[in-house]
Amino acid sequence: MIPHYRRNPAPPAARAIPWMLNLATRLLARTLNMPEPLVHHTGAFVFAQVQTFETNFGKTLCPIRLKRRLRAWLRLQAWLRQQAR
Repeated sequence: MIPHYRRNPAPPAARAIPWMLNLATRLLARTLNMPEPLVHHTGAFVFAQVQTFETNFGKTLCPIRLKRRLRAWLRLQAWLRQQAR
């Protein structure tokens, strides 16, 4: 009987990504002369801040909101023209 070996279903690149992230974190920590956990948590904090900014920015650029703002601005301009007469 020939033994049947199970192959790892994950491709080599999928296994390499966590290793490369860990290496990048360690190198950044060494470059900044900071402890590795602090670099990791600071990165998570920055990610959260950027995500919040992008969410707020996305709400600002929502087409429906932009349309409402444009209508309000046009109404204001029309009202100001009437008041100037």
